[in-house]
Amino acid sequence: MIGRLNHVAIAVPDLAAASAQYRTTLGAVVRPPQDEPDHGVTVVFIDLPNTKIELLCPLGADSPIRGFLDKNPAGGIHHLCYEVDDILTARDRLKAEGARVLGSGEPKIGAHGKPVLFLHPKDFNGCLIELEQA
Repeated sequence: MIGRLNHVAIAVPDLAAASAQYRTTLGAVVRPPQDEPDHGVTVVFIDLPNTKIELLCPLGADSPIRGFLDKNPAGGIHHLCYEVDDILTARDRLKAEGARVLGSGEPKIGAHGKPVLFLHPKDFNGCLIELEQA
């Protein structure tokens, strides 16, 4: 059901510093920041030959990743994003198998302009999973 790894998301306390580190220290192609108010984050994508890294930091006081950064002040891996061919079919199959879809269960538009859903980390070995329609 899952397709290719779309990105690895890393929550960071300082988006500018993390972006500069990837750009200068690692020599990566770093895209400009983009606010994602529906998700409460600002993101920066880093292009790699085989996938992307998504740096994310809180956008606003009630950002869902603020709690993550409170527990991990230096930041850390926040989630993995996998592509799926049909997000609604994937959602229904996962729910039928007992997986919990976060939020309302209805896809939201993600940073790539495509529908996304998040799956509860307790159902996937402690890892928050994002599904993005390919």
